Amino acid sequence: MIDADLAGRLRSAGMPWRPSSGDRFTIPGGELADEIFVIAEMVIQIQDVPGGSSIFKFNGTTEWALDSIDQNRVLWLPREDQLRDALGDHFRELTAVPGGFAVVLADESRHLDIDAERAYARAVLHVLGEP
Repeated sequence: MIDADLAGRLRSAGMPWRPSSGDRFTIPGGELADEIFVIAEMVIQIQDVPGGSSIFKFNGTTEWALDSIDQNRVLWLPREDQLRDALGDHFRELTAVPGGFAVVLADESRHLDIDAERAYARAVLHVLGEP
């Protein structure tokens, strides 16, 4: 799984996110920063609000009584399939290398990390123009 630092870099680089069921996120900068949440229709619903944003509504009983939070206050932790999809035609292959994985893009650049998801994230950052 990618960490909050890598996810924050993806957001800053402009990776778009339309929240949907199964997406993972965290709430940075507070007592819940170490918690990973998953959008699930029965527990966490997405409600669109005017202006193109969304709020995340927490249903049922929760020990910390959070009813909802604006999408702009959460940090998406994209999954491997979402990162691969974001690469589109840039993606050529994923290969195992000593100590991790490498994503090879159409421009022949290689993006290495300890797991496939993190390697995909680094490749997306390259495509989005982050140095």
